[in-house]
Amino acid sequence: DSPDIKEEVLRKDDRFLTLLKDVYVESRDPPMRVKDGGGEHLTRKQEEKRLTKLGHLEALDIKKVPKGKISIVEALTLLNNHKLQPQIWTAEKIAAEYSLELKEVNSLLEFFIPFTVQEFPKQTKKAIKSHKPKQLT
Repeated sequence: DSPDIKEEVLRKDDRFLTLLKDVYVESRDPPMRVKDGGGEHLTRKQEEKRLTKLGHLEALDIKKVPKGKISIVEALTLLNNHKLQPQIWTAEKIAAEYSLELKEVNSLLEFFIPFTVQEFPKQTKKAIKSHKPKQLT
């Protein structure tokens, strides 16, 4: 905040300017290599895959997924199984069954909850009338 420091910062130093003018940077990209079809092939890391566990929904989804991942139908199936039978379909069992990390399964069970569809019977006038309590005489 002092004016002396501001002046010192803003002052140009001719000696440093002349040294800076002598600096020259040259940059070149390495020459590109054209890949030909023969000879060397880069080896790709082979992903380990597993067959999906879809049961009667097999026609709706893919057949193989990488280990550590699940398909949409599998995710919905395991979430529904856990919701209906949490004692049987624990996070540990799901992780072992679907080749998943336990912490990922715990997060999945915590943050994703399948919807429940409930249908309520349509109430007609007749149903509403019969539902009224009768008066005792």
